[in-house]
Amino acid sequence: MRLGQNFASTRRWRSLQGLVVLPLVLIVAITVVDVQTPESIHLGPLLVVAPAITVSFGSARLTGLIGALAVVAQVVIAVFHGGLATPNHVAQIIGLAVLSIMAVIVCLVRDRRTAELAQVRSVSEAAQRALLRPLPHRLGPLQISSLYLAAEKEARIGGDLYAVARTGDRTRVLIGDVRGKGLAAVGEAAALMGAFQEAAHQHTTLPALADGLDRSLCRYLTQFPATDSEVQEHFITALLLEIPDHDPVARVTPCGHPPPLLIRRGEVTSVPSSPAPPLGLCELEQGIRTSHTFAFEPGDTLLLYTDGLVEARDTGGTFYPLERRLTRWPRCAPDTLVERVRQDLLAHTGGALRDDAAVLALRRTAVPHTGHLHGEPVDTAGRHTAHRNPGSERRAAPALGRGDD
Repeated sequence: MRLGQNFASTRRWRSLQGLVVLPLVLIVAITVVDVQTPESIHLGPLLVVAPAITVSFGSARLTGLIGALAVVAQVVIAVFHGGLATPNHVAQIIGLAVLSIMAVIVCLVRDRRTAELAQVRSVSEAAQRALLRPLPHRLGPLQISSLYLAAEKEARIGGDLYAVARTGDRTRVLIGDVRGKGLAAVGEAAALMGAFQEAAHQHTTLPALADGLDRSLCRYLTQFPATDSEVQEHFITALLLEIPDHDPVARVTPCGHPPPLLIRRGEVTSVPSSPAPPLGLCELEQGIRTSHTFAFEPGDTLLLYTDGLVEARDTGGTFYPLERRLTRWPRCAPDTLVERVRQDLLAHTGGALRDDAAVLALRRTAVPHTGHLHGEPVDTAGRHTAHRNPGSERRAAPALGRGDD
């Protein structure tokens, strides 16, 4: 890493050297041409271009140095064209000096604001990383890869969210999309992810977990004034997924969220599920959500996503055809699949997203042989995984789309 940083610093220094040559060449060229022209022609005022150009790339010290050289060049021109006492030359020298000082002041103000922006950006990135923490690449029998594309430049997170939790011998996954935008949306995303990490260990079924998250989100929303109509209209579409280690199945509970896509043996299908309301609609009754079980075998891949992905448009207004594009990469590993989706999405939209987009790719693998580390089952690479009981046999996978209340 240090070698890469040194290389980047060397490239920046060489680039700066190349840029410094331009104002120096201008100063020399203007001085030589003005000295050789008749006294009736005054090219000296053009010297102000040199410090003005330096402001765009140089520091305050470099700008001051270029400005001083420009003033010296103006003095040289005055000596050859009538002397320093000439009122016109005196005015030109004073004017050039004043403009050079103003250029230095502009550099100082710009550098100060740049430093403040860098500090704010550093704090913002730290907060965003703490809020949307990177997911593990391996969890139990699952290979996991995630992607977050923020619509706002310089942002790392907006209103989309995802999280995973290990509860015994199963993995629970949450992906969601906050309806609102801005800081309120980030706050709601943080509230839901925090509630999920705790509630995932307290509820035995996904519908119960969804109801628990709904209650937590409603308590969070009631803290805002009732007159805040924007906050009161907020809700979160979410999808809860549960994958047991030893059964080749997965269970899903949608909450107004797009269904996951299942990639199996080169084919891509949408997992069927019953529609259900989003989280945060506090006036709705509890207990109306259900879970659906479907086959999820070793080698299968599940792709979870937010609507910012499928609602992204190209210049002609065509939505991004996610399901059709996935057929191009049916056997890719999760990391490769997510990267190809990212590249293809940005190519489709021309690099401009109107909404945040989050993607999770989960591939089931055979449960590895395990040891123990600090009381937790791990595979031979040291990654946490569930312990398989010797002699246990997998039960037959249910048909795709079976409903469990």
